[in-house]
Amino acid sequence: METSEILKRVRQVEIKTRGLTQNIFAGEYHTAFKGRGMTFSEVREYQYGDDIRNIDWNVTARFNHPYVKIFEEERELTVMLLIDISASRMFGTDAKLKKNVITEIAAVLAFSAIQNNDKIGVIFFSDKIEKFIPPQKGKKHILYIIRELVGFEPTGKKTDIASAVKYFTNAIKKRCTAFLISDFYDQHFEDALTIANRKHDVVALQVYDKRETELPPVGLIKVTDAETETDMWLDTSSKKVRITYAENWRNNQKILSDIFQKSRIDNVSINTEEDYVKALMKLFKMRA
Repeated sequence: METSEILKRVRQVEIKTRGLTQNIFAGEYHTAFKGRGMTFSEVREYQYGDDIRNIDWNVTARFNHPYVKIFEEERELTVMLLIDISASRMFGTDAKLKKNVITEIAAVLAFSAIQNNDKIGVIFFSDKIEKFIPPQKGKKHILYIIRELVGFEPTGKKTDIASAVKYFTNAIKKRCTAFLISDFYDQHFEDALTIANRKHDVVALQVYDKRETELPPVGLIKVTDAETETDMWLDTSSKKVRITYAENWRNNQKILSDIFQKSRIDNVSINTEEDYVKALMKLFKMRA
């Protein structure tokens, strides 16, 4: 992709996702992803309904009148985006590739974080760690992230979620919120997710295309595995082939759901044809 095309796409993503953040997500994000705890703010006179456990007895004794301590949420978070940039993200049968949807979702989350004064960082991964962007604040940092989302070209084609999650767990020392964004065409990452979620707050976002769930009856077609570059011919006019294909998808989804449940990870699946805004709002409200 030419530099001018990248900058144009960055601008398009910025305009769309920043608008969504300002108009829709800011409040939901703030509620769904809490700060690290409560910090002392001030004392004031006791009012009817105040929790007596918050009475400041030293100040109360000094003024011979009850005073209570006021606490505020310690809001600042560190947010990490773990983004799968393996070759399978380039698949798409409708208006959008999975890559484009992943880019917009990541940008929305980044703008939501920055609007709430949170730091945001990114780990791009395929079957290896492709790029690590340390957490920072600021619009300039966000635009840099979006530019990398749009234009970064990985050297690997396959997917290794376990290695990416292990790298994240070791690289980020303090507790943070992490969004793992992938189509999850991989295996043997349950243990890594479980360990990461004990230390951090991990959320999984699966992005998939409708043609990964079912085949249309269009006759003999050649399909290629983008990650292994293996070709296969499928006779989609065969009802048995279409049923088997759909069953494989459902079985894989059941396995993935079990992994998330055992790892205690909040998750949502997003079809490239669907409105990802609704899916994210559902996730945010569920957490709230």
